[in-house]
Amino acid sequence: MTTDTPARLLQLLSLLQTPREWPGGELADRLGVSRRTVRRDIDRLRELGYPVRATMGADGGYRLVAGKAMPPLVLDDEEAVAIAVGLRAGAGHALEGVDEASVRALAKLEQVLPGRLRHRVSTLQAATTPLTTGDGATIAPETLTVMASTIAGHERLRFAYRAADGTGSRRVTEPYRLVSTGRRWYLVAYDLDRADWRTFRVDRVSEPFATGARFTPRELPTGNAAEFLRRSMYGARESYALDVTFAAPADVIAARLPVRLGPPEPLDEGSCRLRATVSEAKDWMAVRLAMLGHDFTVHAPEELVREVRELGARLSRAAGTEPT
Repeated sequence: MTTDTPARLLQLLSLLQTPREWPGGELADRLGVSRRTVRRDIDRLRELGYPVRATMGADGGYRLVAGKAMPPLVLDDEEAVAIAVGLRAGAGHALEGVDEASVRALAKLEQVLPGRLRHRVSTLQAATTPLTTGDGATIAPETLTVMASTIAGHERLRFAYRAADGTGSRRVTEPYRLVSTGRRWYLVAYDLDRADWRTFRVDRVSEPFATGARFTPRELPTGNAAEFLRRSMYGARESYALDVTFAAPADVIAARLPVRLGPPEPLDEGSCRLRATVSEAKDWMAVRLAMLGHDFTVHAPEELVREVRELGARLSRAAGTEPT
């Protein structure tokens, strides 16, 4: 019999999260209390925001249904491990649209995971889905979660950093946002030693440490972390007008393109056209278009047309055939 009310409410909530209807008598037996106590506990859960629906009948029944808001969930060990592994996979692959949300959720979950479950998550993750960036560089999930925690708590972050030329340094920062490009993770932060804003490739970060020192967030120059990252990466590169048609429906292409490019315009049921202003290197844009897996025609710019033509010729030679 569960006499402690908070513990009993958690046990009741755990039962209701099973997708079925629970007769009041069965809940009372499971909890070792009276049906009146079950009804009272159900009312408490409703007051806390859990949408519990009751059905009429000889015994009456209860079911947890979808509500207007997302209340806290109670997870058993297996569920917690499964969700943590899934979030690690999503965060490691920097999926657009769920990237930073995956890291925030993972940071919250791993903060409360018992040590035995955290070990199971790490073991299972290592055996199934390695966390890598697009070019194969490994990212430790702990690095992402420490960063996410310091961002949320406005806490200074210290770490070791390896520059592109291999030079190592120690940084003390005020972390602002994590941003993914679909290939890599970046941290946008204010570097205290350099008294300026910086972007850091997360796969080059090691030994991240939350210092415990709080700070008041500064105003980012661009007001948007993704835009700041874009300018830091492509600031010296001229933008150009991209014009491409695809031999595929607009919704199919839209699902494979970065959101920042905007939606393609449907031409008919089987084709669409994309017009966008981009700053990515034209050789990389040629590869990105080829990786979409559908026939396409580049109308502009002319430099990109040449890059696509050269890429096609290179791939033909690699396959042992001559381009036509």
